[in-house]
Amino acid sequence: MTARPLTQEPATQLTMTRREVIAGAGGLVFALTIHPLAAQTARQSPLSLTAWIRLNSDSSMIIYSPSAEMGQGAMTAMPLILAEELDADWPLVDVEYSPIIREIYGRRRQGGQSMSTTGSNSVSSFFLPLRRLGAQARHILMDNAARHWGVPVSELRTEPSVVIHGPTDRRLTYGEIADFARMPQELPEITDDDLKAVRDFRLIGHSQPRRDIPEKVDGSAQFAMDVQVPEMLYGMIARAPVNGSKPESANDELILAQAGITDIVFLDHGVGIVGESINAVLTTRKLLEVNWSSGAPAEGFDSDQAFSAFAEIAREAAENPGSLPPAQGRGNVQVGNVPSALTAAAKTYHREYLSDHLYHAQMEPLNAVASVSVAGDSAEIWIGSQSPDDAGDSVAAVLGISKQQVTVNQHYLGGGFGRRTINDEAVEAALLSQAAKKPVKLIWSREDDLRNGAFRPMSLQRLEAGVDERGYPVAWRHHVVGDEAQLQTTGVDIPFYEIENKDIRPVATSTGIRLRHWRAVGHGYNKFAIESFLDEISADQGADPIAFRRELMRGSPRELALLDTIAEMADWGSAVAAGRARGFAFAERSNSTSAGVAEISVDEVSGKIRVHHFWVAVDAGIVVQPDIVLAQIEGAVTQGVSSLLNERISIKDGQVEQSNFHDYHLLTMADSFPITVKLMQNEYRPTGVGEAGLPATGGAVANAFARLTGKRLRHMPFTPERVLAALKN
Repeated sequence: MTARPLTQEPATQLTMTRREVIAGAGGLVFALTIHPLAAQTARQSPLSLTAWIRLNSDSSMIIYSPSAEMGQGAMTAMPLILAEELDADWPLVDVEYSPIIREIYGRRRQGGQSMSTTGSNSVSSFFLPLRRLGAQARHILMDNAARHWGVPVSELRTEPSVVIHGPTDRRLTYGEIADFARMPQELPEITDDDLKAVRDFRLIGHSQPRRDIPEKVDGSAQFAMDVQVPEMLYGMIARAPVNGSKPESANDELILAQAGITDIVFLDHGVGIVGESINAVLTTRKLLEVNWSSGAPAEGFDSDQAFSAFAEIAREAAENPGSLPPAQGRGNVQVGNVPSALTAAAKTYHREYLSDHLYHAQMEPLNAVASVSVAGDSAEIWIGSQSPDDAGDSVAAVLGISKQQVTVNQHYLGGGFGRRTINDEAVEAALLSQAAKKPVKLIWSREDDLRNGAFRPMSLQRLEAGVDERGYPVAWRHHVVGDEAQLQTTGVDIPFYEIENKDIRPVATSTGIRLRHWRAVGHGYNKFAIESFLDEISADQGADPIAFRRELMRGSPRELALLDTIAEMADWGSAVAAGRARGFAFAERSNSTSAGVAEISVDEVSGKIRVHHFWVAVDAGIVVQPDIVLAQIEGAVTQGVSSLLNERISIKDGQVEQSNFHDYHLLTMADSFPITVKLMQNEYRPTGVGEAGLPATGGAVANAFARLTGKRLRHMPFTPERVLAALKN
């Protein structure tokens, strides 16, 4: 059996037909004239090359970006891809958010077009379509220059924002062409031969200053929190302490009697207070008393006790695998005959790994501004959303109006990590505005955001393996017990490891807790379990962890190169300082692969783990903007270690116990550590990088702890209490 790499196509081999470009290949639609809504944001624009480009007579241009900018650099990388093939002079390019029109600016996904920014998909989804759009626009300019000069287009070439006639060295700037250009009746045919060779890139692969940084530094950047509209009121909501409970009554007369309060609004899941100032609303909410309904599914849920029930479910599934439904859909893999292979194995192993709920902890708590017309037949929303098109749909649905009657204004996001895909803040703001008949700015406090968040699921994973006489796995069974199979099972497959018999599937249960994607979704805890389990097997077999995986990856040359690179980076096998050890882990996410090494120490009195250095090698194909990718990987590693050592949401009687950062602990600057990143150089198509650095952190730190102490940590996060318990055992 040969391990299955996720991506092996060189970028130059990816093809797309002209029909696909026009129809919306990869989720893009090439428009001959700019969409009317896009024109609202345009400046003086003699030529609308496409719905994506507005070219001015001074050669300055606007390129529209459809991806949410939440600190990951999308508003630089995305337009730059188009500018590369357009041969635009990058300093002359302005970048603006595209209008929220999924049919034009969306990417293709199951069920239609989407403008969601999730799964590290921006560059990977749009790379080839944007290049083709840029090349098409460049050819339109060259065709107009050829007509103007009366020469064959074959005699023309371009330099940044200039068309040049080779034989005479005549030049026309793109802006000069804009003054007389005509859009063709037929779009120029674009083939792979019309796209630049990777070696000719002058923007892609060469770091450019990020476009969002200056205005974020000088304070001119607009987040939804900054929006002010005439007659705007402020709103906050007391939400149910137990997910699914509903408000039955409240002391509304007292609330409405408070100075500056204009409305109290009963919602399905809470009670909203609307007032003339945020201070009035904050002060008054402390007086609010709500009687909540009983009988919600999460009522009585205890997250610590739930692991015992999860373990019983896992054992029952292992003992009676035939009782499980057939493996199907994402996260389900059945290959070979696992029961027979386990029976025939030279030795078998089984372990259980646990992970707690996590909070997104984005820097900016949720907020939105909504203005619903007095008649209730239209609405306008200001929001920073990972899925702004879905925000418009959700508002339309709750108001009972058409999608076309909702205008969505996208803004910068102060962190997303998957939390800003739900758009509950937009819906709530719209309901408050509808009731108040004025615009309302809704703000979630940090306490609201934490106690009423949508968390990364908790899970228990049972892994079994059988090895042959050489000590290498020939059978692999992996059951993931927890809520929301869609969130639990990303990253459970092991396509790079050559194991002939596999049975991988979720075992569903229900907790009633509100859940959502968290950075890297299930990869964070699934790769922790997988890489820890492999490390336990290799240690028992007396094998070096990297050499052990190298044997399992013998059919995957790209991944083998990654292992060689990380071993060289970390000087694997060399001596480390006294009281320290290193651990290794391999992971994939969003079709990118990563290999990480952590060097740690442990304070055996306090139980605190300290990471002293983290090395990570990443293969993400062509890297559009290296500095941005380095920052993404460094951020993902830092967040991964923070979640691994500190962060946990615990739930008692259905209610979140934590309330703010005094009891939900993030990694501090004092605990920061050097991160060394190596980006592999190749010409394969770009893959996702926003989450790629995170999944290897759990296994690397856990495996370093085992090498240092001879003990195993199998429950994330590795809190001091759990570390001390492991050391005592």
